[in-house]
Amino acid sequence: MADSGSEDIAVIGNTDLTPSESENNLKNTMVEKGTSLLKKMEISVAEAEKRTGKNAVNMQETYTVYLIETRPVDAASEGTNPVPDSLWRRYSEFELLRNYLLVTYPFAVVPPLPEKRAEFVWHKLSADNMDPDFVERRRVGLENFLLRVASHPALSSDKIFYLFLTEENGWKETVFETGFQAKADSRLKALNATFRVKNPDKRFVEMKHYGDELQSVISQLLRVRARAADRLYGVYKVHGNYGRVFRDVLREWSAIEKEMGDGLQSAGHHMDAYAASVDDILEEEEHYADQLKEYLFYSDALRTVCRKHELTQYELEMAVQDLTSKKQQREELATGTIRTFSLKGMTSKLFGQETPEQREAKLKMLETQIEEGEELVKERNSECDEFVKSAWVDIERFKEQKDHDLRESLISYAIMQISMCKKGIQVWNNAKECFNKM
Repeated sequence: MADSGSEDIAVIGNTDLTPSESENNLKNTMVEKGTSLLKKMEISVAEAEKRTGKNAVNMQETYTVYLIETRPVDAASEGTNPVPDSLWRRYSEFELLRNYLLVTYPFAVVPPLPEKRAEFVWHKLSADNMDPDFVERRRVGLENFLLRVASHPALSSDKIFYLFLTEENGWKETVFETGFQAKADSRLKALNATFRVKNPDKRFVEMKHYGDELQSVISQLLRVRARAADRLYGVYKVHGNYGRVFRDVLREWSAIEKEMGDGLQSAGHHMDAYAASVDDILEEEEHYADQLKEYLFYSDALRTVCRKHELTQYELEMAVQDLTSKKQQREELATGTIRTFSLKGMTSKLFGQETPEQREAKLKMLETQIEEGEELVKERNSECDEFVKSAWVDIERFKEQKDHDLRESLISYAIMQISMCKKGIQVWNNAKECFNKM
C-alpha cells in the first residue's frame, strides 16, 4: 500500500532532553495537566476514502485517507449539534504522530496503531490492504487509537496531538520542527544497553518477560481463532448444501406427494438462511480478533518502555564507571603510584616521569572532569528515578486497562458463540418441525 511514506525507524525514547526542552514540553499543552482531552472533545474517524496521486519520487500511487471529525463536548451537553470540524489524514501521518509520542513520552505505554497489513487471517478473508472490509476495520482501529491517546493522562495534553486533530495544513512541518527524530534512540544503542546493563530493575525485567509472554499467548490465540473460523465457515456452507439437497429432492418428490415437498422446501429455506448468516457472524468475529490484535501490539509498546529503562540504567552505570575511573586517575597522579597495568604506566617507564607542572595541570583538569562527572551522575540518577516512577504508574494504568478490556472482550466473544450455537439448534428444531408436518 502506498501509505508507507514514513521512514521505518526504531523509536525507543529520548535520553537527551535538556531542562529548557523539558520546559518546552510542559508549555506544549492545550489541556490542563491531568485532564483528558476526551472530556473536552468528541473525536471520531468517520470514513475512509481511496485516492490516487503522485508520491515523493513522482510515481503514481493509490492510497487511503481517513476523515477525522471533532467537536466540543460542551456543544452536545448544551443540546446544540454543530457541524464537526474535519480533516483528512493518511496512515503514514498516524505513524508519524505515534513515533513523536514515543520519543517525547518515553515512560508511557503508547497505544498501538492497527495493523498496516492483515495478519492472522483465515483463508476466505482478503489479505489485501486495499480491501474495503480491511480498510473499514483499520478505520475503526485508527479511531480507537485516537480515543486511547485522548484519554491518556499524559499524551492527551500534548500540543502536537491537538494540532493533529485540528490543523490539516502545516502539521508535519510542526512535528519535524520539534527535532524529535534526532532524539530517537537507535536499535543498536538499545540492544547494546540490553546486553551490557549490570544492575537492571527486576520489576522491569519481569515486565519485559511478561510482554513476551503476552505476545506469544495472544499470537497462539489468534492462530487458533483463524483455524476455527475456517472450520466454522465450512459448517455453515454444509448447511447451504443441505438446503440445495432438500430443494433437489423437492423437485422430484413434489410430483408424487405435495405435502412432503412443502416440508422439504420449508426446511431448505431454514438451512439457506442459516448458511447465509455466516458472513455477518465472521465479520463480528473479526471485530473481536482486532481487539486481541490491539493487545498483541500493546505488548511491544510495553517492552519498549522496559528497553528504555535498560538504556537509562545503562547510561547511569556508564556515568558512574567513568567517574570512578577519573577519581582513580586523580589518586594515581597525587600519589605517584599506578595500581593497574595501563598504557600510561608503560609510557612513564619508557620515557620517564612527568614534570611537577605537567602533573599539576593534569590534576586540575581531572578535578574539573570529576566535578562534571559528579553532576552528570546526579543528573542520571534523577532521570532514572523519575523515569521509574512515571513509567511504573503508567504500566499499572495499562495493566488495569488491559485486564478490563480483555475480560470484556472474551466475555462478549463467549456470548456471541453461545448465541450462534443457539441459533444453530433453533434451525434444526425448525427443520424438525417441518419434517414432523410431512
